[in-house]
Parts: sequence; C-alpha cells; structure tokens
Amino acid sequence: MEMDIHMELDTSQEQRELILLEQIEEDPDITQASLADKLDVAVGTVNWHIKRMVNKGYIKLKRAERKKLRYIITPEGISFRAQLTVKYIENSMLLFRRTRNRVTRLLSDVRDSGFESIRITGDGDLAEVIRLTCIEQGIKIDRDPELPALEVRGWKVFLMMNGEV
Repeated sequence: MEMDIHMELDTSQEQRELILLEQIEEDPDITQASLADKLDVAVGTVNWHIKRMVNKGYIKLKRAERKKLRYIITPEGISFRAQLTVKYIENSMLLFRRTRNRVTRLLSDVRDSGFESIRITGDGDLAEVIRLTCIEQGIKIDRDPELPALEVRGWKVFLMMNGEV
C-alpha cells in the first residue's frame, strides 16, 4: 500500500531562493560558483535566480573588484525572505501533519493484521516522523525482517507486508 506525501506546491524554486538569500546575507561577496555548490545546482541556475531576484528588486549588485560582485539584499528582499521562511515552515508543518495522519492509518492496517511491532526502512525527516507516530500509537519499532515495514522512498511511504507493497 503506497502513500504519497507530496506537498501541494513544488517549492524547489522557493527553497533555492531562500537558501540563496540566506547565503548572501551570510557572505555578500560569495561567488555564484560557491552558491551553486551549496545548492547542488549548475552555476547557470544560480545566475538565473540571481537575475530574477535583481529584476524583482530583492537584490542589488555592486562591483567589489574588477571581476568580483557584492550582493546587497534590499528591504524588499528582506521582506521576500521572511515570506519564503513562513511558507517553508507552513509547508513543513503540512508535510508533518499529512505524514502523521497517513502513517496512523497504515499502522491501523498493521494492527488489524495482528502485529504490534513494525520495521522502518529508509531515513531522513520522513522516517523520523514515522518513528514518532509509531511511538505515539504504541507500536514498537523492531528490526525483525519478518515484521511488516514502513518503507520511505523519497516523499513516499510504502507499507510492506509479507514482502509485498
């Protein structure tokens, strides 16, 4: 049984812009290559985001040296960053609530099948939400391969019983 936990909005662009603004605030002289490394994207992607934020008035560019740029976050950029932060927190809480509700339903199926323990496979924040929900529901977490498993794959949770989804 599969439970898809996707957020309603694709927030990768917003998350990148939030990280860019945070990094620029931390180091106004940061290079686009360094930003690309931190975001694990191409320099061209960083350049696109920077140009977009300059055009919207969130960032100003100032020549620091011959080839170096300094990024200055404008008051509009500070406001935009605050909006992105609030949206990120809201999306995180939405993901938490949805995961918790769906895992609670899956754990009900596990109990209905006669089990009081479960395995969790996968890691990350989603696995941690699953772990907390198991504790809340009084379901023991065990590594016994004969037990049903809640398997995390990206943003999806699968209930594996008897080796089947």
